[in-house]
Amino acid sequence: MNVQRRATAALLFVPFLAGCAGDRTPEEDPARRPNILFIAVDDLNDWIEPLGGHPQARTPNLSRLAAQGVLFTRATTPSPSCNPSRTALLTGKHPITSGMYSNYQWWRDVLPNAVTLPRYFADNGYWAGGAGKIFHNNQPDPGSWDDYFPSLEEHMPSSPRPGGEGTVNMPGFPDMYGAFDWAPLDVPEEEMGDHQSVAWAIEALEREHERPFFLAVGIYRPHLPWYVPREYFEMFPLDEVQLPLLREDDLADVPERAVEIAHRGGNYHDHVVAADQWRQGVQGYLASIAFADAMVGELLDALDASPHADNTVVVLWSDHGWQFGEKEHWRKFALWDNLTRVVLVFRVPEGTAVLPGGTPAGRRSGRTVSLLDLYRTLVELAGLPHKDGLDGRSLVPLLRDPDAAWDRPVLSTYQFGEYAIRDERFHYIRYIDGSEELYDLDADPEEWNNLAGDSRYAAERARLNALLPTDPAPFVDTDYPLMPHHIPPLRGLDDYLERKAAGARR
Repeated sequence: MNVQRRATAALLFVPFLAGCAGDRTPEEDPARRPNILFIAVDDLNDWIEPLGGHPQARTPNLSRLAAQGVLFTRATTPSPSCNPSRTALLTGKHPITSGMYSNYQWWRDVLPNAVTLPRYFADNGYWAGGAGKIFHNNQPDPGSWDDYFPSLEEHMPSSPRPGGEGTVNMPGFPDMYGAFDWAPLDVPEEEMGDHQSVAWAIEALEREHERPFFLAVGIYRPHLPWYVPREYFEMFPLDEVQLPLLREDDLADVPERAVEIAHRGGNYHDHVVAADQWRQGVQGYLASIAFADAMVGELLDALDASPHADNTVVVLWSDHGWQFGEKEHWRKFALWDNLTRVVLVFRVPEGTAVLPGGTPAGRRSGRTVSLLDLYRTLVELAGLPHKDGLDGRSLVPLLRDPDAAWDRPVLSTYQFGEYAIRDERFHYIRYIDGSEELYDLDADPEEWNNLAGDSRYAAERARLNALLPTDPAPFVDTDYPLMPHHIPPLRGLDDYLERKAAGARR
């Protein structure tokens, strides 16, 4: 990191770097370190009962976990894309530090020397095992683990599909990859890949371990395709499914670049509307969330019945949010709040050296925090030696007191040079061409009114703009093989302007 970038990062990462002093040294290590149950739920937005993002969500097990620990209501992802988000969390390096911005990069080529979170635990006396999607789909990291299901080289167990390999409800649209689909499955739950991952993890929880464990479980649903057993679809009768709150002219006050992003990839929204599949898509997502919640419930039940119940920290997180037609946008890959906001819950038992009283039960923290903070937090909770070079900040002070003073804006980036920064009230977005959006989330939680051009909010816009990086790490090319439906990632402003002039996909 050069001097200019270092100066910028020192300002930007005030939320993160100031937490270093809280990490424990080896001399302070407790004799009995806590286990870690590390649960990732893919593509989960705020449509869960504790966050109230959709009135019909059925998530009793997430509600149970939130009632036992601390739920962060303003948790944010470093990137609204699976690969950069997970890479940032698991290496402790923000995309603007690493150059890891896109799904279409090999993350290990970008960060060849990074010591991942599970590897750090393994290097400090833990057994590190996992199942399902923790690292990005096709990019497992065998060196991070002692054991993995299905294997160290293949992290994703397969799941059945209806009608063979083709899509059911969204067939044949240009630029849409074959997973953009939803349908009930007439199969037993045991055939689902997520169930297989959870079953493997339950066996690990039921065993005695000679060392403390770091057990990671990646639940793939509600990632597309939304194929889950029929019983979960039947929980949400189609004629009763409620669409998200929408405003027909929601793109009228956003920059041209924002419209490009909303309609990228062939305009998924128009295809869904033309196929009359909007309500069915929402049904599929709600069903997939309910299925994922059931998997979480099986893990929690197994832990609570295990010999490790009183000495295991539980953390559950999602990698980014999702949209269903808000701003005429479907999927992730944009910087609006319901895409950068994530689910984050901690449950720490009584008796740990760092938090002897455990987390206060049923508390909510409205502080702005980042998934980047998990690395430092878990290191401190486990009493492991201080780890240098992490961009995150330990959340232990907020696990003690969820209302503790914090006031630390959090940065997300989508591709190179496109940023969102959020504090407890405002959400500011700046695109690669310099265009902007600003939302007052207290007054406008749906982000319907762009205030970037309103002189009454000029001071807030300038304050947040000043926190953005001026010299971020460049995009690192890694010879990732792009498929026909992939949109090549942006490498910089010149790249964007050339594509724009040529009318290319961007």
